Amino acid sequence: MQYLLLIYAEPGAIDDSQRQACYAASTEYAHKLAAEGKFLGAAPLHPVSTATSVRVRDGKPLVTDGPFAETREHLGGFFLVDARDLNEAISIAAALPAGKWGTVEIRPVIEVPNLPEPRRAADLAGSVKS
Repeated sequence: MQYLLLIYAEPGAIDDSQRQACYAASTEYAHKLAAEGKFLGAAPLHPVSTATSVRVRDGKPLVTDGPFAETREHLGGFFLVDARDLNEAISIAAALPAGKWGTVEIRPVIEVPNLPEPRRAADLAGSVKS
């Protein structure tokens, strides 16, 4: 089953050097998960100050700057993993480097049939013409 591990933290919880170290440790962990056949994707997110929210009301998009909701902790990134069950997803989440200073929310993914296969960023980069 697929689980989305959402990583939350308070703004300023870590400095830039700690963030870079976390990226390196997370990359190493992603490779370990990939070797075990459990890694499906991961990415850090730009700060919440770069967020844009879209709501459709009366058939028209309402676009606002900022996140959907004001919260103390902000969504900072995610891992998408394939785990046997919730216990294994908890074990994976507990080993995420960001869990040492933030919160990891685990959400099971509903697998909807007939969706297209996702395209990888590396595949897209190769198809861009200069």
